[in-house]
Amino acid sequence: MLHNQSSRPRLSPNSYEEDIQQVLAPRLAHFAAVARHEHVTRAAHELAVPQSTLSRAMVRLEEDLGVALFARKGRTVSLTPAGRTFLTTVERALAEVERAADSVRADADPATGKVAFGFLHTMGSETVPALLRAFRADHPRVRFQLVQNYGEAMIERLRAGDLDLCLTSPVPDAPDLVARRLDEQRLRLVVPDDHRLAMRKRVRLAEAADEAFVTLEPGYGLRRITDDLCAEAGFKPRVAFEGEEAETLRGLVAAGLGVALLPPPAVARPGVRELTVTAPRAVREIGVAWLDGHPDTPPVAAFKRFLLSRRGHLLPE
Repeated sequence: MLHNQSSRPRLSPNSYEEDIQQVLAPRLAHFAAVARHEHVTRAAHELAVPQSTLSRAMVRLEEDLGVALFARKGRTVSLTPAGRTFLTTVERALAEVERAADSVRADADPATGKVAFGFLHTMGSETVPALLRAFRADHPRVRFQLVQNYGEAMIERLRAGDLDLCLTSPVPDAPDLVARRLDEQRLRLVVPDDHRLAMRKRVRLAEAADEAFVTLEPGYGLRRITDDLCAEAGFKPRVAFEGEEAETLRGLVAAGLGVALLPPPAVARPGVRELTVTAPRAVREIGVAWLDGHPDTPPVAAFKRFLLSRRGHLLPE
């Protein structure tokens, strides 16, 4: 049964993307209820809306689509072929919405919710596992989505909403982020065990000015720190190899391909010596960052409080 067309414009192919949410989405559950009951009054009772309001909404839906979805006989209705086709897709869409609602409610649950947590590769072997174990002593069922990456990539994922929190270095300074310094980590000059400096315990970084360096790629926080420390020591490092992971760099050093400024390893690696740098002060600051103004779910808020409570004691002894 077709209806007289109102003066309001229908959905058109050109405007469909803009109109679909505003026009169709709020009416889908109403349509599905009417189709399920095949009776407007019973559907209105289930939805707790006036029967007249529901009737008008179905008429407007048909007008917007330009298709009759129901054949009417009093307050009893039956689906037209177009209505049955539309109902199949609507039920799938409503089921997806319900699944999405269940998912976000589960992620926000204080006891069993999820934290999307990013951290540097160099913190993955010891620091982060120790942190998670300590946190889960009091929050045993909180779930974590863990992301390892370099600093700039994690900040981008933070801005994109893919991460709730990230541990990074250097500590970012940006107007859209909140960052808190948690700890600092000494960097060492790593040299092959047959290097001219290998028998030393302490060196000034300037003593390595003529060496080939193996470093992380540009964009990594540790690469920026290396460049800045070398500049402070009065030279620009001659980069022989660039990599993406600190232990790979240690392997290159062990192979005699250069020297590197690196944080301490989780496990001592044969073939290299790790020297204390006395000048300039070779450290990297570790901090936690999150998006300013971004509301926290209860599990994210709890983990953030935990990280901030570890200020000065974040790293393993």
